[in-house]
Amino acid sequence: MGMAKRNPILAGFGRNVRSRREAKDLTQEKLAEMADLDRTFISDVERGGRNLSLLNIQRIAKALGTSISELTYGLGG
Repeated sequence: MGMAKRNPILAGFGRNVRSRREAKDLTQEKLAEMADLDRTFISDVERGGRNLSLLNIQRIAKALGTSISELTYGLGG
């Protein structure tokens, strides 16, 4: 089963979300609940499989108690 190559920006964002979620000892389900998103959406984000809207990035940042800039740190461009 071949998977499409992940975009490095989306993959990096997903790693940043996962890292902050785990540092706060949150499950994907709990983060999804706090951000008013579906757990499968959070899973897709963390795997780099979602191109998020700015509003959803803001929801995740707020639920993690961080800023959009922190979640996008190191992604370059």
